[in-house]
Amino acid sequence: MARAVGGAIRGAMVVLVLPCALQAQSLESRVFAKQDAVVRLSYASRPGVCGGQNGNISFTDRDDERDGWTSDCEQGPVRVAITIRQGRVTQVTTRVGGRWLPRSGVTDLGTVPAAAASQLMLAIARRGGKAAEDAIMPAMLADSVQIWPDLVKLAKNSNVNTDVRRSAVFWVGQAAAAAATAGLVEVVGDEAVDREVREAAVFALSQRPNDEGVPALVAAARTDKDGKIRRSAIFWLGQSDDPRALAYFEEVLARGPASGQ
Repeated sequence: MARAVGGAIRGAMVVLVLPCALQAQSLESRVFAKQDAVVRLSYASRPGVCGGQNGNISFTDRDDERDGWTSDCEQGPVRVAITIRQGRVTQVTTRVGGRWLPRSGVTDLGTVPAAAASQLMLAIARRGGKAAEDAIMPAMLADSVQIWPDLVKLAKNSNVNTDVRRSAVFWVGQAAAAAATAGLVEVVGDEAVDREVREAAVFALSQRPNDEGVPALVAAARTDKDGKIRRSAIFWLGQSDDPRALAYFEEVLARGPASGQ
């Protein structure tokens, strides 16, 4: 009986996952089939994402509303224009809110599922090229998605150029979850990853809440085999007023120059 129930649950999970995967594949196939085109699409944005004047995108603070004030910043949707030339994505332009103006020669896909749009943006990032780095932010802006595991994989993918991988690390650092910190620690400690990308992950750790970032930086400063990574971790610990950072420095100084830090 338990085996039958377990099988039913797994079957239900497959049914739930497949539509999302198929929607993403369908959207990607529609976009990547174009040779020369500008493709527009819109999708729901995560809470707090808003668009202001001159195309600025920001994250609003809900506490402001409780203080009796609200911004003119417009809450969603995300609007992305993808330029394709000779079958390659050459530009990704992202806006939040507003409206599309009529333009000839544009394919407008209308409103698409946020999860499928996010996976499309990640697919563009993985393909590389001029627009790859610009595709990561709109992937993060999609509503009800958790893509930091995909971004960690992207950061560790040696087939992707360094700028794209560093951008992936930056956005992992912006993810508001302790699990994202674990992903950054994974990148920092992976000796197979380019040093520039690992240093970007060290910086991203310095931007995390102290309870997450400081212990990870102390661990990197103590144990990483790459002296430059250790020095980078020590530098960012020096920018912190956390007592654990001070305790680490006291420990190093007590050992003296022979510590090699």
